[in-house]
Amino acid sequence: MLKYYQYSRPEFTEDVFTNAPDVKVGEVTKDGVVPTGFFLTTHRPTYYKVKGEWLLPTRSSLNCVAVVGDGEVVIKEIRDVKVGDKIVLARSNDAAEGVFVHTDGFSDEVIQSGGDFVEASNSTNYKMMYELLKHEKENNGYIVWVLGPAVVFDHNTRRGLSKLAENGYVHSLLGGNAMATHDLEGGYLGTALGQDIYTQISEPLGHYNHLDLLNAIRRTGSIKEFIDQGNVKDGFVKTLVKLGVPITLAGSIRDDGPLPEVTAHVYDSLTNAREELTKATLVVCLATTLHSASSAEISSSYRVDDEGNVLPVFFYTVDVTENAVRKVSAARENVAVRTLVTNVQDFVVNLEYEMVGHESEFEDEQEVEAVEYVEVKAEAEQEDALAEEIE
Repeated sequence: MLKYYQYSRPEFTEDVFTNAPDVKVGEVTKDGVVPTGFFLTTHRPTYYKVKGEWLLPTRSSLNCVAVVGDGEVVIKEIRDVKVGDKIVLARSNDAAEGVFVHTDGFSDEVIQSGGDFVEASNSTNYKMMYELLKHEKENNGYIVWVLGPAVVFDHNTRRGLSKLAENGYVHSLLGGNAMATHDLEGGYLGTALGQDIYTQISEPLGHYNHLDLLNAIRRTGSIKEFIDQGNVKDGFVKTLVKLGVPITLAGSIRDDGPLPEVTAHVYDSLTNAREELTKATLVVCLATTLHSASSAEISSSYRVDDEGNVLPVFFYTVDVTENAVRKVSAARENVAVRTLVTNVQDFVVNLEYEMVGHESEFEDEQEVEAVEYVEVKAEAEQEDALAEEIE
């Protein structure tokens, strides 16, 4: 399947490359501070000429610096550079300073500009997603999901995500305090932000529920301990804990609680997210502009496999608004990104149906239909009896 997304390396025998100088470097003299004239990285595959050889880093990242050492070039955040690091110095990207940004190496199927819009047909994007998920599962890929809290406010979505995880399509989860809190609230009290997880009907004093959940977990000590004690009936987080899938939660200034596993320091959160995204072979972001845009910037747009092939790391961003997905597409520089403007609950249920398949298992819905049928039948019988009396 990936043959459709092939990458072609530049012809380095051409004069523009053979006549190009080696890159200039400047040495870091203070941790977290780079020399003047540093080259700012891009998501497009970028080559650096070192000792006469054009080197491609194994991973990319946006708005970082390139560090030369030990026969390779690695990409680092400016805040992560250390004294002694050799930083690439350049401001051009046409090989004149030993740096070449390859803008047309990927096939047209990989590079797409702009973003999805409300009226667009999503059939091809869904089909591509199905193929990518199957490929990564069958080839030891690493599928990272980035979720906002709106995804776990629905019974069928929580179920669908859990089924996808149980069938090998989820290898890592990134999100914030709210996402995990409301999913666990659903498994603990049957609500999300105080609304019934299935009917979305608000419960009396339901706004206490997520705080009761947070308080209970903080008293217990950890999410896993709380789940192990049998407090959580179902949910995506419970499924991932059971499967041993890593969950990375980043804190924010608005957090209630938070959950014990939430990282409070923003730069530690970024480091933790980068660690997971560095391993990613496919990224799926649902209903979170902030987490999606940050993931789009720090995760690589490509990877180099064991055979030296350069493969795109596709990045799906799904949201109900055009503005949200277009921001993410821009942060990705349109490289290996796919955008869908749709309801995330519908998106997840479609994925589950295609990737897992299932018979109707919505027991709550069946029970509701059965109750409604009995009530309607009873009302009809009462009306018939009344009509007989009148006659």
